[in-house]
Amino acid sequence: MKPLILLLVCFLLAGAGIRVYEGTWDMPLAGKVAMAIMLLFTGAAHFKFMESMTAMLPAFIPFRKAIVYATGIFEIVAAAGLLCSNISIPAAWSLIVFFVLVLPANIYAALRKINYENPGEKGPSTRYLWFRVPLQLFFIAWVYFFAVINH
Repeated sequence: MKPLILLLVCFLLAGAGIRVYEGTWDMPLAGKVAMAIMLLFTGAAHFKFMESMTAMLPAFIPFRKAIVYATGIFEIVAAAGLLCSNISIPAAWSLIVFFVLVLPANIYAALRKINYENPGEKGPSTRYLWFRVPLQLFFIAWVYFFAVINH
């Protein structure tokens, strides 16, 4: 829920800022800026909440910590890539693939009630899946719309 709120608030603020600065509405740019900011926060969370994020991966997966670090770095690099016009489309497609690939980890975490911010407490129930799966699809659509179609 927090990433969605951050994404939407940043979209409104970026849109207004671009309007004031450039004198025009550049919604594709505002959409990319908002996604980039969200990715910076979610990427940083991979380092801040390392243990909990590692628990989001089943134990049979090797190198879980390395995967969490790598995905955090990927999110930060992809955020920058979205804002570089010459690589924003490859960055967008990479993010779309990434969002598809991390969905099973989010489903696993919801089924196991893993709280990624506080490993000592239970996370959201499986009802969270009814929000998380459409949210992941929303992120995919967002990136596709603002960074691929309206490049």
